[in-house]
Amino acid sequence: MSYEEFVELVGRLWDEIPDEFKVELQGVHVLPQLKADPSGLPGVVRLGEYTDPGPPSVFSGGLHLGRHIALYYGSFASVAAASPGFDWEEQTWETLLHELRHHVESLAWRDDLIQEDLRQLKRLKRR
Repeated sequence: MSYEEFVELVGRLWDEIPDEFKVELQGVHVLPQLKADPSGLPGVVRLGEYTDPGPPSVFSGGLHLGRHIALYYGSFASVAAASPGFDWEEQTWETLLHELRHHVESLAWRDDLIQEDLRQLKRLKRR
């Protein structure tokens, strides 16, 4: 799948999500690069991520950064190249909803999914 096709896929899936889940979200960005996971584990890439301004900063400005979802085309392409039968739509949908859940939980001051992600990372490190 080309980058342009991926952008179209993300747009189509994004349009299927009801607006009430997008409150205070500035947007979804499809970036062309591969993003290695910060864990440093070999072969582990980040397909997407959610960013928010976090708690107020003494330096200000944090509240103006906004809330965003980023999906990394290069990471998807890397996983697809290594996985015969990779389903671009299914994996994109799963990743988009995962990041959207981070957003909704952030608005509710919850970190359940963050804790799940940390447990999964711990399991990966043990392997």
